[in-house]
Amino acid sequence: MPDSQPRARIGISGWRYAPWRKSFYPSGLPQRLELEYAASQLDTIEINGTFYSLQHRDSFLRWRDSVPADFRFSVKGPRYITHMLGLRNADTALANFFASGVLALGPRLGPVLWQLPATRRFDPELLENFLSLLPTTTTAAAKLARGHDERLKDRDWVTTDAERRIHHVLEPRHESFGSEESLEILRRHAVGLVVADSAGKWPQFREVTGDVVYVRLHGSTELYTSGYTDAELDEWAALCGGWLSGKTCPDGRGREVYVYFDNDVKVHAPFNAIGLAERLGRR
Repeated sequence: MPDSQPRARIGISGWRYAPWRKSFYPSGLPQRLELEYAASQLDTIEINGTFYSLQHRDSFLRWRDSVPADFRFSVKGPRYITHMLGLRNADTALANFFASGVLALGPRLGPVLWQLPATRRFDPELLENFLSLLPTTTTAAAKLARGHDERLKDRDWVTTDAERRIHHVLEPRHESFGSEESLEILRRHAVGLVVADSAGKWPQFREVTGDVVYVRLHGSTELYTSGYTDAELDEWAALCGGWLSGKTCPDGRGREVYVYFDNDVKVHAPFNAIGLAERLGRR
């Protein structure tokens, strides 16, 4: 269940990066303790390894047990579904994804992110059909997961300890998704349209379409490498305040906010995340 008051969670996309050692991570910290350390500094992390391949259930269990009870992971949906299948005929692939261990995160499971390639244009029928397949509760996800194929035999996780809401968010990278028809489909399914700052390479949508606001900050001037200035962090803090209070939401209702810094190449991400979290009183 959501908190009584909307809150902002500020974190990073991934946590295992060699340049972060001896800069963000203390010198001598074992690699196996990096997640635990990152979770002591921030309250959410985006798992992006799930985008590239199905992870093992034991990995999800290990991640779950490495973070505090109040921590949240968002999970990135597989590119096999978004890029290779192109959102079509995704029933079994979705079952495999949810059976791989996602539900083992239990109450630490946050939103599920679906990132589309920049070449993917808005197709109303395709989007409607895909969003209709997405489970909106952990109970529905467990039922879907039981339809997995042989690849998950003897390594599946198809149960949930409680029924919880699953929030889905979509990160399209084509301007056609800003159409009113696209926004209406997203609103009908309560799927959030990701706010992505990407140095002007992809469109930056600001419309609130779901029950959470999900922000991905890839860099303000250069993708993945540029850091955010104090003034820019102040601006993002003000935007988060509007979403939390509901002042900039179409229905006036405040939203939970998840922000992930993905400008990791030059070790800006964790420090920018800490800076924004401090501005929002979240550290």
